Amino acid sequence: MVMAINLIAGKWAIPVLWHLLLTEDPLRFTEIRRRVPPITQKELTKQLRLFEEQGLVIRKPRPTVSPHVEYEATPLGRSFYGALDILRLWMIEHVDEVQQPKIRNS
Repeated sequence: MVMAINLIAGKWAIPVLWHLLLTEDPLRFTEIRRRVPPITQKELTKQLRLFEEQGLVIRKPRPTVSPHVEYEATPLGRSFYGALDILRLWMIEHVDEVQQPKIRNS
């Protein structure tokens, strides 16, 4: 269980992976960033590299007239869909019961 949680434990891990799983098509870096605000370019790069190292995402450079890079979930990454969808459904069911942390003024 700890190993599985560590794969998606970062602040941006679940939102980034979720958006890659919602589409069958590869997504450009800028499209992922637009779908996961307010993630920074540095944070998104770090998360995508980590997912690539873990075998959850594949990076595809496209040597077009304006070169760009696309990312898509691998079959291993896609296998997370069921687990994340269960988490999403649980949150929908219990959103009113979950207490949000209080922000303290220093």
